[in-house]
Amino acid sequence: MDTTLQDPLVGQLLDGRYRVQTRIAAGGMATVYRAVDTRLDRVLALKVMHPSLAADGAFVDRFIREAKSVARLAHPNVVGVFDQGMDGTYVYLAMEYVAGCTLRDVLRERGALQPRAALDILEPILAALGAAHRAGLVHRDMKPENVLIGDDGRVKVADFGLVRAVDTNTTSSTGSVLGTVSYLAPEQLEHGTADARVDVYACGVVLYEMLTGSKPHTGDSVAQVLYQHLHEDVRAPSGLVPGLAPQLDGLVALACAREPQLRPPDAVALLSRAQEARAELTDEQLDVVPPQANEVSTAGPGAGGDPEATDVIPRTTAGADGAELNRTSRLEVPPTEQTTRLRPVPAAEAPTGGLLQRRRLATIVAAVLLVLGVGAGVWYINSGQFTKVPAVLDMPQAKAVKTLRDEGLDVKIARGFSSNVERGRVMKTDPATGARIRGTVTVTVTVSRGPNIVAVPDLSGTPVADAKRRLRDLGLIPGTETRQFSDEVAKGSVIGTDPAAGSKRRPDTAVGLTISRGSPTDVPGVIGSDRADAESTLRAAGFQVRIAPEPVFSPEDKGTVARQTPGEGGKLGKGETVTLALSKGPQMVTVPDVTGKKTAEAKKELTAAGFQVEVKKPWFFPEDEVDSQSVKGGEKAPKGGTITIELKGGL
Repeated sequence: MDTTLQDPLVGQLLDGRYRVQTRIAAGGMATVYRAVDTRLDRVLALKVMHPSLAADGAFVDRFIREAKSVARLAHPNVVGVFDQGMDGTYVYLAMEYVAGCTLRDVLRERGALQPRAALDILEPILAALGAAHRAGLVHRDMKPENVLIGDDGRVKVADFGLVRAVDTNTTSSTGSVLGTVSYLAPEQLEHGTADARVDVYACGVVLYEMLTGSKPHTGDSVAQVLYQHLHEDVRAPSGLVPGLAPQLDGLVALACAREPQLRPPDAVALLSRAQEARAELTDEQLDVVPPQANEVSTAGPGAGGDPEATDVIPRTTAGADGAELNRTSRLEVPPTEQTTRLRPVPAAEAPTGGLLQRRRLATIVAAVLLVLGVGAGVWYINSGQFTKVPAVLDMPQAKAVKTLRDEGLDVKIARGFSSNVERGRVMKTDPATGARIRGTVTVTVTVSRGPNIVAVPDLSGTPVADAKRRLRDLGLIPGTETRQFSDEVAKGSVIGTDPAAGSKRRPDTAVGLTISRGSPTDVPGVIGSDRADAESTLRAAGFQVRIAPEPVFSPEDKGTVARQTPGEGGKLGKGETVTLALSKGPQMVTVPDVTGKKTAEAKKELTAAGFQVEVKKPWFFPEDEVDSQSVKGGEKAPKGGTITIELKGGL
């Protein structure tokens, strides 16, 4: 069945230059055609945006961004973009035409690949992405569908439609995460951010899939896959492929680390690690056959000596008339004489009547599947890419956000006042409940802040924790706390608020709390007491005791209490703390020699050394000169003690 007959572009000359020959594939955003450039007389691929989307500036910008981004890359493993333009309602890209298949096609047929083939494909992928990363670009949608394998065995990376510069915001204009969920890095899913390491993560997933034939994270819903990306490490592929070299396990674990900083910084670094791993493997390790691999011919066209080619099998299937048809997800290539059959038919097995019947049946089945595929594509274009905003009104914020994200929608939170909707619950959404939207749209959820004006509640006598909870429930903020004694209000409960109870305030206003310290109690004096007696006395009076970490010099005996805070007679509430500093004895200092000196000078020197001074005068005819001192000069005495000086007397 020819599905291109009803396509209005087939047979037309687009933009006066490109003769559209046949439609190759259709997606949610664009249709791809095989065309001929009439100016340069060469076959190329035209990617034409659906006219219904051409009016959307965001889609057009994304389309043009692909052309500009890839035009900056000149690399043999990147599908080139030749031209970009517009013809009426048709916005198009003229791209390199690749005759071959996608890596997805290879995995569907072969199930899993031997390590040698997997590395043969991975290395040119990393080379292409490395060129993009060094040019400051991130692909953001690396997956097997975007890896083309030509009939000549050459590997090319395609579809840079989600590419962004590394130093720009890498979320979409609506804040949604783009890309295919099975290959998205945790930071893309959780924060919507992306740098070169998200491509490294995706390549690790692709390598895992090539080695095992399955994705590392699977589930019955998108939410299950998202959860595994965020909370579970990628398992070692050797768990599914016995005998797989530990170097390959390590390579997958390195690329798929959940923390971005643990991955190689870009594809160039990962390529280097992949080449190091290959160098350490033996031929036996490189040729391990995974249990998931299907039995197919391994002969391929990549044996022509092209350094860019791999030895991966060509994707060819026999049609009902014996012609060969090469397919990719984007391109449908006409038969070529050079194409090698995947499973050549020996002469002894020439088609018989029964075989021809089976071939006709296979052709019918293929046609039915093709119709179903086209129908699925049409469904996706018209309905499949859309969803409806689920009902989340009056839900608590956390539950509403989870409900929307489970539907694959991104969420933005706004807040507003409402006298009808309880604070913290959803009062409206934009788009509204039931609206038909694309999965790339962000749903803005407005959460109620409660009434616009609230009255400060009467919290007197309320325990402080309950009082703060009541303020927050009303949208008010617990403010500064002051404490004072009260004979009426229990300790730890609120005496009053600032502003006072009944005052009208807007939500988010701070409300100060005055908290009771209980009835005041006199602190007993314990200076000079030993530690045990002091603690016993204070605790008996209803106080807690804290011992200062460092003892202090004091005239008190060593180990006794030298200082207390508050002091004797101070006021504290029951259960509050008295701090004690223990004595380490007096500080001994050298006494200066002041004999023979005038009284004033002697007092000055002794005071400066830390002593108290007592002057003793004779009864008759005292002179202003020191005759003796109670502690001789040069000897040590307790700092703060008293030194007595005796003056000379005359006749």
